[in-house]
Amino acid sequence: MMDLVFCGTPQVAVPTLQRLVSAGFRIQLVATQPDRPSGRGMELAASPVKRDALRMGLPITQPEKIKNNEEFRAMLESIQPQAIVVVGYGRIIPQWMIDLPRLGNINLHASLLPKYRGAAPIQWAIASGESVTGVTTMRIDAGLDTGDILEQREEPIDDNDTALTLAPRLAHIGAELVITSLAGLSKGTITPCPQNNDKATLASILKKEDGQIDFSRTAKEVWNRLRGFQPWPGAFSTFRGKMLHLHEAVPSPEVAAVAAAHFAIENGRLLLGCAHGTALEVRELQMEGKKRMCALDFINGYRPKGDEPVGASI
Repeated sequence: MMDLVFCGTPQVAVPTLQRLVSAGFRIQLVATQPDRPSGRGMELAASPVKRDALRMGLPITQPEKIKNNEEFRAMLESIQPQAIVVVGYGRIIPQWMIDLPRLGNINLHASLLPKYRGAAPIQWAIASGESVTGVTTMRIDAGLDTGDILEQREEPIDDNDTALTLAPRLAHIGAELVITSLAGLSKGTITPCPQNNDKATLASILKKEDGQIDFSRTAKEVWNRLRGFQPWPGAFSTFRGKMLHLHEAVPSPEVAAVAAAHFAIENGRLLLGCAHGTALEVRELQMEGKKRMCALDFINGYRPKGDEPVGASI
């Protein structure tokens, strides 16, 4: 069985680490990011990968930087791993590390490459209205998710999926794919396939402003972004001079008599107008400084009027 180094940090990387161990791969070292301040007390917290590696008794290193880190390089060169597995590590892999293992640096990416290269592929796939996404194993090269593809698996995106529900499914599908990819590379039964760069799209790192509702979009487009940008930056606007966050909403199935960027109340439902005569049925929302509330509580408490704009400047 292979000697491996595993590089990963977030929760989505944990299933792959666990699956490698259960499959009998020898994890000679786990590299994860340093402990970071977290929570209200800003106490140092270990990454999910570190916590799981500790539980399994695996050796751990947490370098702040890796490109010119001679100590880290010496550690890996002494191990001479046959492959390095990278899942959400959060560091650019330097060339010396790419060149080190015989089978390469194998990355698990949460999209069907070359679509959605970058930091937030799950979020942007949902936000862009995709009905299918998936996972890809690839050999890392010097580019951003541009390496040769090893294997891919598709996964449907359900209408009720958010980034929070889709990510765990992709993580477990991806864990199995890493196992088969490593086996195929070892046996020589996988032929790495170059990506078609002409079909590449970018899933850039999310910014707060990505969550601001644009009322020139249709209700379905706003809904897709609401689902995709969970838990952050979500979907927000303003109302009566305060921030307004939407937590749950669905496109209204019928054309609504409500202007874009305005509320309307129809048969006890709270509708928010969007572009081209479409509307969202808002089911849960939150005003600045208040707790989350259902639409009925908002209606009873705020009594929104049809001529009051949503999204006006604070």
